[in-house]
Amino acid sequence: MKSFACGDVVPGCESRWVCSTEDEILVSVAGHAAAAHGLTELSPELVHSVRRSIVSVS
Repeated sequence: MKSFACGDVVPGCESRWVCSTEDEILVSVAGHAAAAHGLTELSPELVHSVRRSIVSVS
């Protein structure tokens, strides 16, 4: 399992995800970024920051 907290990249955001894979997290984060943060595209730098902040959970 993988976990990501949006607040690790966007200070103050409390959204979190736990998914089976990093790709599942990225799909969820893309939808969240558009709805909550007004981002219609995820830059390569942002994707890299998200990937760096994803952690494995038991």
